[in-house]
Amino acid sequence: MSKKPTIFLEPAIHRGNNVILIKVAFNPKLTDKVKNYGNVLWSQNMRCWYMPASAFQLPQFFEHFKQMAYINYSALKKECTQDGSKNNHPKITPAHAELISNFRIWLTHKRYSPNTKNTYTDMIKRFLSVNSEKPLPHCTNDDIVSYLHKNVVQKGYSFAFQNQMVSALKLFFREIVKTEIRVEAIERPRREHKLPNVLSKEEVKAILEALANLKHRTMLSLIYACGLRRSELLNLRIEDIDSKRHMLMIRNSKGNKDRLVPISDKIIEMLREYYKAYRPQTWLFEGQKAGGTYSARSLEQVLKNALKKAKISKPVTLHWLRHSYATHLLEWGTDLRYIQELLGHKSSKTTEIYTHVTEKSLQKIKSPFDDL
Repeated sequence: MSKKPTIFLEPAIHRGNNVILIKVAFNPKLTDKVKNYGNVLWSQNMRCWYMPASAFQLPQFFEHFKQMAYINYSALKKECTQDGSKNNHPKITPAHAELISNFRIWLTHKRYSPNTKNTYTDMIKRFLSVNSEKPLPHCTNDDIVSYLHKNVVQKGYSFAFQNQMVSALKLFFREIVKTEIRVEAIERPRREHKLPNVLSKEEVKAILEALANLKHRTMLSLIYACGLRRSELLNLRIEDIDSKRHMLMIRNSKGNKDRLVPISDKIIEMLREYYKAYRPQTWLFEGQKAGGTYSARSLEQVLKNALKKAKISKPVTLHWLRHSYATHLLEWGTDLRYIQELLGHKSSKTTEIYTHVTEKSLQKIKSPFDDL
């Protein structure tokens, strides 16, 4: 009898929200069951499944998976023991609450995204709840390093979480506390070198063809055809499409940058067909509420349904389509500098990760075994 796999449950913060991480080694049947469990999404940064803590019920989860896997929820019990509650921070003092408010105002003034504002302020709350006795101006680098070690590293939080915590603390101490602490000396964790997840052209085609709904097919097609981030697609306005010049304007993207992306005749025809059928008023893809944008969660669900119909069991996210766009361009011989511009990467080093995953490059390598 084969041994049952184990599902590990852990509390975490993702995009400013309390979530439960669902970690499991790849197992086709179990992976399929996890991703079809209600409210479950895949996180590219944390490389695991997750769901909102508010929607998570341990008894129901245990009942759903107990026949297929062991459930290890020791991290949830540990969090409850240490914090008294799985989702709540210890009480913040009025003085600290004012500093957090000032920090949020500063982030807003600097045009940080809502997700970043929520994440950074929540992380500062975590720090202040643990370091409530020592006056902040008296905090040293050693205090911060000690906090990171005890409350981030030892608790097993991800590289991405630790990196965000360092960023939040650096900004908070430099801009709000105005301390003499040398925040630039706080070292970040060693960067993980993970290759982007890429779909084959056949898999992309299968996903798109699985979508009978014109609006859904148009949204996912545009992400792949132009290498868009999820937020970039959802923030598109009708006037951002220039069909005469065959260009798509991406406004206020990551880093508050604008960029132009070429669009083909095939995409333009699809967009025209979509416009005639849906007649959007302001946003290119509007939600159920008049004048509102299409929700990110609904878009994730569109992809989830398409994967199920296409019988693709990989933990595909919307960002995989962007990765696939870049990789396929490189395989067709597009210069890396152009791909950097199309993706809106600030650094060429970010774009260079795609040189490691192109199938054509790998297929050209001859094994020394062949000469034996």
